[in-house]
Amino acid sequence: MSDKTGTLAIARIVGRVRQAGPALVFGFLFLALWESAVRGFDLKPYFLAAPSKIFEQFVKNASRIWEASAVSGGNALIGLLVGTVLGVAMSFVLSRYKFLGELITPLAIALNAIPIFVLVAVLNNMYSITSEIPRRVMVTLVVYFIVLVNVAKGLTQVRSTHVELMKSYAASDFQILRKVRVPNAVPFLFTALKIAAPASVITAFVSEYFGGLQNGLGSRITSNIANAKNAAAWAYVLGACLLGLAFYIVSIILESVTRRGEAK
Repeated sequence: MSDKTGTLAIARIVGRVRQAGPALVFGFLFLALWESAVRGFDLKPYFLAAPSKIFEQFVKNASRIWEASAVSGGNALIGLLVGTVLGVAMSFVLSRYKFLGELITPLAIALNAIPIFVLVAVLNNMYSITSEIPRRVMVTLVVYFIVLVNVAKGLTQVRSTHVELMKSYAASDFQILRKVRVPNAVPFLFTALKIAAPASVITAFVSEYFGGLQNGLGSRITSNIANAKNAAAWAYVLGACLLGLAFYIVSIILESVTRRGEAK
């Protein structure tokens, strides 16, 4: 039994490596082309930094990038958690009372269409310059709408035959919700999380461009660009990419763990 388990584990690892292979090859070729273009055309560092120089700055400023990533990542994580909870809670309300969905959905779309810098500027005026709340609120809003739309869809777009079957057994609305609607909404939730996780990181460091403490990834990127340190700025961009990738991977792991639990 243990041999079979080991074989299955190896097969899964090999399968995942094969899936990631094309992306890794493409990434390597892209970086090689980038490096060749910078060296071949003798592009100046202030115009476009070479990947080798960016990696050099990434290693040199690793501790500073880590500190900035901790700030931006903390804001993104808090906003992601709060936005997810509020989005799921509101999606249950909207699925129960359809007239509220007709009223709130257009308002939500209109609010979500407002540019980030406008909302961040308003929030920065509401709180002190040392407060991280405006950035966290901005992340919460972005995540909230993503989760709300997807989970509400999962709760309402169920097969009518399943609902009719439950009603034929005299099931209550709560039983239908627990047995039919919620299981149907779980995949929609994880789809929303896979979108919202990297979006929360993007929103967190973009919000730093418009005021507040200069201690996150966004502020470090702009300050280095202003000082013509493009390689260092790109090193912080690399840190932001890795942070967003980490959030995305965690969302995938949570989805796989949940599916295994349901299978058992």
